Amino acid sequence: MADYRRALGNFPTGVTIITCMSQSGPLGITVNSFTSVSLKPPLIMWCLNKKSTRFSSFMDAENFAVHVMPASSKNLCVSFAQSARAFEHTDWSLSVQKVPLLKGSLACFECRQFADYDGGDHSILLGLVDLVSTSSGVPLTFAQGRFIDPDLEPHNDIL
Repeated sequence: MADYRRALGNFPTGVTIITCMSQSGPLGITVNSFTSVSLKPPLIMWCLNKKSTRFSSFMDAENFAVHVMPASSKNLCVSFAQSARAFEHTDWSLSVQKVPLLKGSLACFECRQFADYDGGDHSILLGLVDLVSTSSGVPLTFAQGRFIDPDLEPHNDIL
């Protein structure tokens, strides 16, 4: 299992904070298991650990938002990884659907729950994207158990 986890860690991922409104107020979680699924209809996917204390709130939420985080947001991402209620560390507002929206993200996908599937120790959640907003900047990435500093190895290679 350790080799499997270490091997997966060699694939760099973007870092997101996913938010929803729960019965006890705004809720957020840092997630790197996010990807696009479909353009028509516009669907995204993310995975949530079934043992998470935030699991039932996210599974019960009709709407949620996925925020693609900039490289400058490492501390905020750590805060939401540690606490579902880290909103005091950032500016945010409520959407029309009453979903907490974080200011300063590179992209925000406002979604409705579309489907969920069993994924072993995680649930796979699909969201139907209702609204998208974007801004410019360098995304925060994660690999090998750590955040990647975008200034470490600058390059202009094109694949």
